[in-house]
Amino acid sequence: MEDMRPSDVDQLNALALAYMGDAVFEQAVRRHLICSGRVKPNILHRQATHFVSAKSQAMILKRMTEEGFLTETELAIMRRGRNAKSGSVPKNTDVQTYNFSSAFEAVVGWLYLKRQDERLKEMVDYAIQIAEESKGGIQS
Repeated sequence: MEDMRPSDVDQLNALALAYMGDAVFEQAVRRHLICSGRVKPNILHRQATHFVSAKSQAMILKRMTEEGFLTETELAIMRRGRNAKSGSVPKNTDVQTYNFSSAFEAVVGWLYLKRQDERLKEMVDYAIQIAEESKGGIQS
């Protein structure tokens, strides 16, 4: 796999970062679900949706922001992701929720591409913990 220079990652469009972050978070969630003993495909899909839905990701990001979890640099990436214009919004969510979801994914994608593996793991693990705690409070 070809690596990008850190300066190149910093220049990427926020939506490209979100695209990467979406895949990274989805993979982490799938690993979490399988490692926790959930193995039936229909159950896996339904439970994964709880973690990766726009509503869930927006809630995770808001909590991380309120708690001061994100660094100043991560907050700057988050703002870029939140303010990026995608041109379309999925029909099952509102624009604000979708923007916060994209912001969360942008930070995850940025950490991944910057190869900040320890911080990425910390953020993803905490995001999964927040989503687990909120079960029942979020409808997919």
